[in-house]
Amino acid sequence: MPHAPQSFFNLYSHDFARLSVVVPRCRVADPAYNAAETVKLAGQAAAKGAALVAFTELGISAYTCDDLFHQRALLDGCLAGLQTVLEASKTISAALIVGVPLRVDHQLFNCAVVLSGGRIHGVVPKSYLPNYGEFYEARQFSAGDEAISTEIALLGQTVPFGSALLFEVENLPLFKFHVEICEDVWVPIPPSSFAALAGATVLVNLSASNVVIGKADYRHQLVSQQSARCLSAYLYSSAGRGESTTDLAWDGQALIYENGELLSEAERFQDESHLIYADVDLERLSRERMRQTTFGQSMRRHREEVAAFRTVRFALELPAQPVLALERNVARFPYVPSNPALRDKRCNEVYNIQVQALVQRLSSSGIKKVVIGISGGLDSTHALLVCAKAMDRLDLPRTNIIGITMPGFATSARTLLQARQLMEFVGCTASEIDIRPSCIQMMKDIGHPFSEGEPQYDITFENVQAGERTNHLFRLANFHNGIVIGTGDLSELALGWCTYGVGDHMSHYNVNASVPKTLISHLVRWVAESRQFGAQDSAVLLAVVNTEISPELVPGKAGQEDSGAPAQITESVIGPYELQDFNLYYTLRFGFSPSKVAFLAHAAWRDRSIGGWPNEAHVVRNQYALKDIKHNLGIFLRRFFQTSQFKRTCVPNGPKVGSGGSLSPRGDWRAPSDSESVVWMEDLKNVPDA
Repeated sequence: MPHAPQSFFNLYSHDFARLSVVVPRCRVADPAYNAAETVKLAGQAAAKGAALVAFTELGISAYTCDDLFHQRALLDGCLAGLQTVLEASKTISAALIVGVPLRVDHQLFNCAVVLSGGRIHGVVPKSYLPNYGEFYEARQFSAGDEAISTEIALLGQTVPFGSALLFEVENLPLFKFHVEICEDVWVPIPPSSFAALAGATVLVNLSASNVVIGKADYRHQLVSQQSARCLSAYLYSSAGRGESTTDLAWDGQALIYENGELLSEAERFQDESHLIYADVDLERLSRERMRQTTFGQSMRRHREEVAAFRTVRFALELPAQPVLALERNVARFPYVPSNPALRDKRCNEVYNIQVQALVQRLSSSGIKKVVIGISGGLDSTHALLVCAKAMDRLDLPRTNIIGITMPGFATSARTLLQARQLMEFVGCTASEIDIRPSCIQMMKDIGHPFSEGEPQYDITFENVQAGERTNHLFRLANFHNGIVIGTGDLSELALGWCTYGVGDHMSHYNVNASVPKTLISHLVRWVAESRQFGAQDSAVLLAVVNTEISPELVPGKAGQEDSGAPAQITESVIGPYELQDFNLYYTLRFGFSPSKVAFLAHAAWRDRSIGGWPNEAHVVRNQYALKDIKHNLGIFLRRFFQTSQFKRTCVPNGPKVGSGGSLSPRGDWRAPSDSESVVWMEDLKNVPDA
């Protein structure tokens, strides 16, 4: 039996499958021509690395034969055409699904035939025959459940027959597919719904489907929703050029969806045969079903329908070349849409979720004031903007926001100025506390060498400052009868980049708790560009976005402070946030192995001009070599799985904003504080350095 490829750079090694939908140009009632066109296009799709090639409904005969379907010459010609395709399949390394009329038990059925390697694996008859409007299928065909036989003799082979068939590729275990035909997906409960519950991850629809105004959009909705509800990939074809236009027209639409997301679509109304293909993530579909336990509940509720399915297993010669690159647009910023309109919509929604959550917390507690530390950096800036909008929503003055900036030993002139400007334009109650005297006293009390003038900038030196700031915030909250608003974000929580307890780890309510760093930068930019606080103040927000991210706890070398910029750069320690947010998304949301996360990162961050994908519109700052991806993923894995969970087990309340997940122990992420990272680090070794 052939095995799945093991090369890191081959997409099949990571549970992807390249699937193709083909719309051949046909001739009505000319099976020899249609079979030859099928063979040609099947070879083209297989040459591109496709494991499955789906054609159109009744493609061997053409759909618009009407009463010609009851002519023996046509039916015999269709068998001969199917024989042509079967013979050609011996040299085509893909499973083919072709549409053909077949005589079974003295009845005629509209069928999909699944074949590969010279073998017919099964025949699926159409379940629902439209007999309304322009359709008269019940005039020529019988519905699938009218069949008596469950096996038929076809071209010298005995093959399974029936609508409840699943086809499983043995050497790609997550690849199990089901076939239905046209109208089957238009009914209230399509056969593919039960097939998905029975284990099919890929649903295929061979359709003819004439075109009328608005029908193409409705097909999109239908296929998108079916793939989303079934947590599956869905391949859809419809007939194109060559079908009879006596009373109808045909647009040749082809679609591939994965869990509600469009992966590929054909241009409609083409004159020639055409095909599309997409790389479907089978593991993602499997993990979504595992995560959504209601999918399993549906399986049990419909156990009788599920039990009716038979599984046909066969192996395929999967593309084994060392490099078969993923031709799928993997977003570099999974938390941030690349489309500007969608990005603005996302920012607006996240911002309003945060504001609404804070409004509810203040309303339910009867508290009218908030206390927030303003560093002049990204996170506290956005949290301040959320506080300001919350006060507006509550009809409270913004002076009820007690904003404090607390310069320490490494505060830069730039961020201090930005903090002052932010508090001024927001209109909060602004104050400034120099924490250096209290920090020196603390270090003197514990005997730290810095209190005696020694430049020892260790973790204690850093955390004394973080602790003093938080201590001031909580005491000010007591004094003003307010609550402390947290500013730390999801990315920092994932990496443990916060001072535990009496530090930036703690607050009364954290509005940024589930917002990753890459999204926060766009939120602040969106607030600026949409002029939420006025045109003049937008310049300050854009300056914050363009400031290097830094905790500003360790002073720079002598004279360095004159530059006005932070001396300590966060990303030099924990890696680029744009990579770490990528790692977080695929680890937290899907539980992918490190080697697959690295494969996806390599697909996303390689030079797009080579990969063929256009650069994302919002930002293209870097390309990362595979060795850089591997190195930074190693940093993420150690920090996320081994050293940081104890901080996440006791985080303050805060709203979940996205389906990418949160790290609250009361929500998306519950994990032991004393786990090891060994298995993840071992898997990382499967990633080559180049």
